[in-house]
Amino acid sequence: MKNEVKHVLGLSGGKDSSALALYMSQEHPDLDIEYFFTDTGEELEEVYEYLSMLEGFLGKPIRNLDPDRDFRFWLTQYNNFLPSAQTRWCTKNLKLKPFEKWIKDEYTSQGYTVYSYVAIRSDEDFREGLSSKNKSLVTKLPFKEVGVDRQGVFEILENSGLGLPKYYDWRSRSGCTFCFFQRKIEWVGLMERHPDAFEKAKSLEKSALEHGSPFSWSEGETLDELSRPERVEQIKRDHEKRLAAVARKRVVNPLRPDEGMVDLDEIYGQQKICLACHK
Repeated sequence: MKNEVKHVLGLSGGKDSSALALYMSQEHPDLDIEYFFTDTGEELEEVYEYLSMLEGFLGKPIRNLDPDRDFRFWLTQYNNFLPSAQTRWCTKNLKLKPFEKWIKDEYTSQGYTVYSYVAIRSDEDFREGLSSKNKSLVTKLPFKEVGVDRQGVFEILENSGLGLPKYYDWRSRSGCTFCFFQRKIEWVGLMERHPDAFEKAKSLEKSALEHGSPFSWSEGETLDELSRPERVEQIKRDHEKRLAAVARKRVVNPLRPDEGMVDLDEIYGQQKICLACHK
């Protein structure tokens, strides 16, 4: 049995994990890090585009951990009940299980200790890394250790020349097109920019509700209700009011005069989310 170390870093196509990959490649070039992405089969096309660009910046391939079954398979296994914040079966089956199986099969069962680098920032006190029963899998939080916060992530991406993923113009998270953690304004953004994906989400929701699912994709209303013109206008008006209120209260840091964009977490407050999908 070996007694060696393997370094891995999971990418979601989001800003934080991408910034961490760039940070580790620049600050720790001595580490042979394997980058990976677990695909649900329902990602935004911009996610794949961004990961392809990131590969070029890293100069290394990003391994795609394709799960054995896609989202629709697991939806059937769960009696067509949609995933929710209370029952995150999508994250468990499409993200975490493929990762842990890969690590066990290829590394820890062969005697490796695996260090998994997770992009939890220094300003995210409420978040923790993956808690695994595999004692040979160790979670490392470099951004917390060195004090990289939200703005630090923006700076890493901008200084590298990579910049932010395109979907940050209207969305605060990566992951599935129909993620239940989306805010109302993000569902509107999906409807306007990716109407086919929105219609697919509506179809899945309709089938789930017909089968007795207690959840709709968006809290308190179905996507059919959310997509009505008068409701869309109401959501947009509320968003603009929130955006203006945050902008008025914002205090400019003289050390960071170009503080960056106002993101949705600032407007609506941070959520406890699925790290495997959204970092």
